[in-house]
Amino acid sequence: MKELLNVSASPHVRSNTTTTSIMQDVVIALLPATAFGVFNFGMYALVLILATVAACVLTEYLYEKFMKKPITVGDYSAIVTGLLLALNLPPELPLWIAIIGGVFAILIVKQLFGGLGQNFMNPALGARCFLLISFAGRMTGFTYNGLDAATYATPLSVLKNGDSALAVSDILSNGAGSTSLWDMFLGTIGGTIGETSVIAILIGAAYLLIKRIISWKIPIIYIGTFSFFILLFGGHGLDLEFLAAHLCGGGLMLGAFFMATDYVTCPITPNGKIVYGILLGCLTGIFRLFGGSAEGVSYAIIISNLFVPLIERITIPTPFGKEGVKDGR
Repeated sequence: MKELLNVSASPHVRSNTTTTSIMQDVVIALLPATAFGVFNFGMYALVLILATVAACVLTEYLYEKFMKKPITVGDYSAIVTGLLLALNLPPELPLWIAIIGGVFAILIVKQLFGGLGQNFMNPALGARCFLLISFAGRMTGFTYNGLDAATYATPLSVLKNGDSALAVSDILSNGAGSTSLWDMFLGTIGGTIGETSVIAILIGAAYLLIKRIISWKIPIIYIGTFSFFILLFGGHGLDLEFLAAHLCGGGLMLGAFFMATDYVTCPITPNGKIVYGILLGCLTGIFRLFGGSAEGVSYAIIISNLFVPLIERITIPTPFGKEGVKDGR
């Protein structure tokens, strides 16, 4: 009888999903891109990845130990932050710069705002943008197949600086070495460690979608809006080859599936996800086509992160039974 009268607070839905299990799944999903990055750029890329992850985990542990807070390194969130940051770094970046980025991500962006769940922007991307501002030359110098980092341009930058009258294949072949769309899809090009292989990223994204760790809504709306923007304002009309080059180049796929979907910094309302995805696509298109840099994903995501509280406020679903009036007013 006592059990029948047992009353507990809502919500009454139970799940075995935890923060740790979610973060473990994200790590698993990032393994294809990580493995290909090491294959593509060599063992120094692996050393860079391990150093960045270690910096994030150690910073979180030391901060929480010093501040007498519960130690949370076991939830894998610091590992995810370090791995995402490392995959967004050039493969020959000095280790000390990567370590500074790891410390900044955890200490400044995450812990000083209250820890996991309280940060107002994605820690990995916040750190990457900090490094881009602080070490612009190092963060935008790329090497591939022995080409000089000071002279080699990624396919995305070649596209941005190319003659709009030329075909995409002609523009890419005028870069440092010949690059095809197939090369860009496979990832055998220059760029950051984890952004080059679209197929490896999509394998990881499919894992997250199958496990229902992320929803399709934000990444698909993001990529769709960006595609429409490029076709409309790219100067190439309905050139699908030009669009494909933009989709395969840079960090769009990595950002759309692994960073724009961050639980803490993306909207939770259904309509908010739509607005968020559209904002991401428009900002990325503006930065890529009209900005000073060939890329724009990182800045688009962290700027959109700042609008999430407002987006959620204006997209709160109407409570059932309130006759279409929000908050009962």
